[in-house]
Amino acid sequence: MNNIPNKQAICEVLMEKAKKDKDIVVLCSDSRGSASLTPFANEFPGQFFEIGIAEQNLVGISAGLASCGKKAFAASPACFLTTRSYEQAKIDCAYSDTNVTLIGISGGVSYGALGMSHHSISDIAAMSALPNMRVYLPSDRFQTKKLIEALLEDEKPAYVRVGRNAVEDIYQEDNISFKMDQAAVLAQGKDILLVACGEMVKPAFEAVAELKKKGIHAALLDMYCVKPLDKETLIQAARPVKAVLTIEEHSPFGGLGSMVSQVIGSNCPRKVVNMTLPDAPVITGTSQEVFDYYELNTQGIVKKAVDLLS
Repeated sequence: MNNIPNKQAICEVLMEKAKKDKDIVVLCSDSRGSASLTPFANEFPGQFFEIGIAEQNLVGISAGLASCGKKAFAASPACFLTTRSYEQAKIDCAYSDTNVTLIGISGGVSYGALGMSHHSISDIAAMSALPNMRVYLPSDRFQTKKLIEALLEDEKPAYVRVGRNAVEDIYQEDNISFKMDQAAVLAQGKDILLVACGEMVKPAFEAVAELKKKGIHAALLDMYCVKPLDKETLIQAARPVKAVLTIEEHSPFGGLGSMVSQVIGSNCPRKVVNMTLPDAPVITGTSQEVFDYYELNTQGIVKKAVDLLS
């Protein structure tokens, strides 16, 4: 059982690369512990900046450092990073096209017990609406590492959302096929297409096996690259199937489901159903309790897929 959260995988990559690349800088908003970045701060104090609980300053300073040639990674709880500092993300990062990677930690309902103030279930919509801003939700630690390595090689702004706790491995460290901005095809099928991102990929992956027992052959895309959306792979996977089911830890508006629906509707019309959190304050509880309550789990996905094909 994996006990390494995606945020820790981010720290490991940054620490390894920072040994040789002194342009890598990490900034936090009093969140080095919750972001699993304390080891980086201890090992590279000259490349780490503690901004305090001031998310707008966090993003603005990151953009300033990036404009001076630094590779800036700014980490803060997703619920605050994508709301309190939205203008700075819009102007200082996206509009100015600066080399800043915004890391939204404890995304979705990771802070489930703290309620709506700490949930970030509109961040995909908000950040995707910004021109030049890319949006990524890696599904496990190995994909997260590959993503951060790729982001270190370019100079464009990006938003990366990761959860608070460790998630079960989907890929293998020595056998992961990763291409930047290209969805991963985890299963092929002719009956229904499942499209998931972030922490919803694992239950969707498990649902494929359960559906097969029922004689339903499901395809599955790990759409970690929500923006830019991999339209080519999506259309190719959707053409043979009867219906498309998207699964995401997000509100019903402006997220993965909305984007997939637009592409499918324009290119290969099929019935598309979006599994999301509700357009209402989400219940409090652990992440898994929230997922189970709204049937964003393996059993819920199987049930929805069967109903969709009935």
